[in-house]
Amino acid sequence: MAKVGIFYGSTDGNTERVVGKIQKALGGEDVAALLNVDSASAEDFDDFENIILACPTWEIGELQEDWDTFIDELDDIDFSGKKVTFVGTGDADGYPDTFVDAPGIIYDRIKDSRATFVGAWPVDGYDFEESKAVVNEGEFLGLIIDEDNHSELTDGRVEKWVEQITKEFDLEAASV
Repeated sequence: MAKVGIFYGSTDGNTERVVGKIQKALGGEDVAALLNVDSASAEDFDDFENIILACPTWEIGELQEDWDTFIDELDDIDFSGKKVTFVGTGDADGYPDTFVDAPGIIYDRIKDSRATFVGAWPVDGYDFEESKAVVNEGEFLGLIIDEDNHSELTDGRVEKWVEQITKEFDLEAASV
């Protein structure tokens, strides 16, 4: 069984492509399972101690429609003992005041859930005004990707972040 559950929503395909790269970098299907929230349930979270929640920001600082429909399910999930991180995709040039707000909206919903949050990512190298995905000064909640304006940086960011979360998820020890 996979050790990481990657729960995602994707409308234009950017987020789905990014989580596919993350899955591959983590070691493929044996290590990470992709679950689209349009067909997932709260019970699907029971199988994973390590969880990645991936969501694009839609319109002006809103959740993507699959996540908008799914978000109430988060209230029925016991996150105790689980490590959770985020992946957000967005457009900093088009929406600098609401850049990747969606992960922050999801975080606000589960921040008191007793999950352990990992995978923080530096804001350095991003040009935006505001984001709900910044919870600690200088850090996003997780990996942030701007496929619209900086797709050439995606592979390097994914590789570096996966190295980081592999340690934070204790995947190295689990594979030995």
